[in-house]
Amino acid sequence: MLELFDYYRSSASYRIRIALLYKGLDCQLTQVHLVEDGGQHLLEDFTQKNSQQLVPLLRDGENYINQSMAMLEYLEEKFPDRPLLPKYSLKKAQVRAFAMEVACEIHPLNNLRVLKYIKNDFALSDKEKMQWYFHWLHKGFTSLTAKLGDGPFCFGETPTFADLFLIPQIYNACRFEFDMSPFPELLAINDHCLKQEYFIKASPEERLKDLVDSQPYAG
Repeated sequence: MLELFDYYRSSASYRIRIALLYKGLDCQLTQVHLVEDGGQHLLEDFTQKNSQQLVPLLRDGENYINQSMAMLEYLEEKFPDRPLLPKYSLKKAQVRAFAMEVACEIHPLNNLRVLKYIKNDFALSDKEKMQWYFHWLHKGFTSLTAKLGDGPFCFGETPTFADLFLIPQIYNACRFEFDMSPFPELLAINDHCLKQEYFIKASPEERLKDLVDSQPYAG
C-alpha cells in the first residue's frame, strides 16, 4: 500500500493528494507537522527517510520517493489509468514546463523555510516579506497566463500536472490575500477545478478534517 507523508497546508503535498484521488489510488496519509514540535520533518526518524527534510514523501513498499514531480511521474507510469499527461509529446512537454514553472520558479522562493530565512536572518519586516512573496507570484502568474492552452482546465478537457501545480499555488496566494484580479484566466481554471470532487477532497480544509481523530507523526 502507498503511504504519503504530508502536511495539510503543504502545496506540494496538495498536488499529490489530488493525483491520488483522481487516479482512485488507496494511500495512507501520514501528517508530518511542519510547525509543531519545532517541525516534525526535522526529527531523526523522518530525516532517515528523507535527507532533504521536506514533505511530501511517498512510500511504496520499502521504497521512498521525494520531490512532488518525481512522485507524479512515478504514479503516472505505475498507474496509467486516468492519465494526467497528454498523449502527444509536444503537449506533454508544454504541461511539464507549465508545472515546472510553479515547482522551480514560484514555489521555492515562497515556501515556509525560505520565508522564515529571509525574515529572521535578513531582519525583514512582515510587510517586506510579503512584498517578496507577491513579487514572485505576480511574475509567475503573468508568465503562466501566457502559456495556457484551451480550457476549462489548463490544457483542455481533462486535468494534467499543470492543474495539480496551479491550484495549490493559487490557494496559497489567496490565503495571503494576494490580488488575483489581474489573472481572470487563472481564476476561471481555479473555479472549474474546485468544482471537481478530487480537488475538493484533496484541499487543505478537507485534509484538516481528516486529522481530527488521527495520531500525529511521532517518528
